[in-house]
Amino acid sequence: MIHHLRAAGVSLVVDSRGTEVPAIVHWGRDLGALAKNDLQNLVDATVALNPPSSIDRPPRLSLIAGLGEGWSGHPVVALAGVFGTARHRETLSRQNIITSVSEWAAASVTTRLELTADGLLLASHVVHNEGSSAITLTSAAVALPIPDRARELLDFTGLWSRERQPQRQQPGLGVWLRESRHGRGGHDDAFLMVAGTPGFGFSSGEVWATHVAWSGDTQQWFERSPLGTTVLGAGERRPPVTLAPGDTLETPTIVAAWSDQGLDGISSRVHPWVRSWSTHASPRPVTLNTWEAVYFDHSIDRLAPLVDRAADVGVERFVLDDGWFAGRSDDKRALGDWTVDTTTWPDGLWPLIERVEARGMQFGLWVEPEMISPDSELARAHPDWVMSGQDAVTWRWQHVLDLSVPGAEAHVRDSLDALLGEYPIRYLKWDHNRDLLVEDSHEQVSALYRVLDDLRRRHPEVEIESCASGGARIDLGILPRVDRVWTSDTNDPLERQRIQRYTGILIPPEYLGSHLGDARAHTSGRTSSLAFRLATAFFGHAGIESDLTRLRDDDLQVVRRWIAAHREHRELLHSGTVVHVDEADPAAIVHGVIALDGSEAVFSYALVSPPETAVPPRLRMPRLDPEQRYRVERLDVGAEPHELADAPPPWLTAGVETTGRALDEVGLAMPGLLPGEAQLFAVRAI
Repeated sequence: MIHHLRAAGVSLVVDSRGTEVPAIVHWGRDLGALAKNDLQNLVDATVALNPPSSIDRPPRLSLIAGLGEGWSGHPVVALAGVFGTARHRETLSRQNIITSVSEWAAASVTTRLELTADGLLLASHVVHNEGSSAITLTSAAVALPIPDRARELLDFTGLWSRERQPQRQQPGLGVWLRESRHGRGGHDDAFLMVAGTPGFGFSSGEVWATHVAWSGDTQQWFERSPLGTTVLGAGERRPPVTLAPGDTLETPTIVAAWSDQGLDGISSRVHPWVRSWSTHASPRPVTLNTWEAVYFDHSIDRLAPLVDRAADVGVERFVLDDGWFAGRSDDKRALGDWTVDTTTWPDGLWPLIERVEARGMQFGLWVEPEMISPDSELARAHPDWVMSGQDAVTWRWQHVLDLSVPGAEAHVRDSLDALLGEYPIRYLKWDHNRDLLVEDSHEQVSALYRVLDDLRRRHPEVEIESCASGGARIDLGILPRVDRVWTSDTNDPLERQRIQRYTGILIPPEYLGSHLGDARAHTSGRTSSLAFRLATAFFGHAGIESDLTRLRDDDLQVVRRWIAAHREHRELLHSGTVVHVDEADPAAIVHGVIALDGSEAVFSYALVSPPETAVPPRLRMPRLDPEQRYRVERLDVGAEPHELADAPPPWLTAGVETTGRALDEVGLAMPGLLPGEAQLFAVRAI
């Protein structure tokens, strides 16, 4: 049978006729409602020729492509010491989900392909040992065929405080392979692999993309075979896995997207899908985190004035960062001992929590449950819980707590359960400050998922943030288990403009923690204007990472106005369609959020380096309703950006009214911003 799934302008065609393992014939633009004969004719017409010096049948990439069927490319599904060809058992299609079962020696492989209402393709395998002896699985990934016209490749790399740095190339024949070996995605995580027509951008070009929804080691690859097949592949990176009789292995889900509207088209599919299962039940509270304000200087006398200042400017959640638990006077000790330090807090956390709640804010707390300090009561009591042993290299003076060891997983769950039961904690900032440095991280990640899932069941009122030395663990596997991610440890707006731009392709803005930091960023040493910092932190899950007690009264008034403006536009920012403009001058970064009904929008124009011309290009505002008339004005966030011009464009004084089509096709003259400045614009239908 030939299966044709359609949704949101996407078609998926799978040929499951006969005894061969089914194959994807088409994944991409919607083919329309094809009659049975037309669909069969199409599929038959895609059967390739038999090239010389190759197997004696046309090459074909099946759902579990392997050597036995002639696929000599990067391994997809492979069993050690097993030869021959897998055979098709059955394929069923129901409610836009295809389930196909194939047999290979003693193994059955069930492949699941789902086309969501938003046009996303979700793909995974389940491998089951149906035999009487063990089998060893050496590969279990997903490979998706894409057209040969997808020649240009985009993926990402990075460093601490510089995550999601884009890199592009046009690979020749062969494999471009990206692997993560950190036990988490890592700061250099490939994150998303996008293949597209040359020159694709945010708003143009045809693209195909894959992402591994998994929080451990992953692999993603692009391959152009000399035989003519082009593939995007993805999966978990693991050493060989032995399955005893009756055992089952489930692969992570591969989230794949096609778009004919560039990278923004991917976001337009992923963001609604994420929002369809998001647990966000209320507006994202403006958050103050104490780390860069006080570091380890904890006391009620030190923190009480900060609580009051936070409440005065409109903060809605106050988070106590590292340094609150027993013996934690610096970052070299006490991880694992999750009880309140009685020296610093003789009355427990109650005096601080009561002050926070009395000022109308929620209370949150920092934890790093997957780690253990050599100098800790936990390490002394359970040295066998240290991953790789006490002699292993430390990282930030700490080891990893091996959650696969009996008792360790329960310790983490029970310690946090007790803490959440004792105090009215509404939020956990869950950190993870080092790589695992082990060959196989699968059991560790699986245990993490179990702990998170269990704690959320027990404490549904508690929100969790995923932080990992900043943005080293941001993926669609962790996202259903948390309510926020810490995008990067840098609050430098110059770095944040780029990091948030690319992280936001997959992750909706309401999940992206984005804070107002000090004028001088501690990660870069660079000094930024208050206006630039406010504009950069405006769009995501906004917060503050600064000692408000040291700000002047006029600066506090600016912060108060910024929070009020964010709260006024928060519903739009956290529910609308994200758009970007591909500027010819790389000095400018332009992005916006448009209401789903097209009634309003907020756009940002940022200059991150000296521009190429004295008069900047006009700002285009794409994807507004072309027939609707709009009013555009500067958006006041409390501080004005620095400009250098004899006179600004006249329209900025009183705003302008025109059509969505004119704003897209012609655009608006921009002010002469200095590098390292940004201007926000409010757009409303009239």
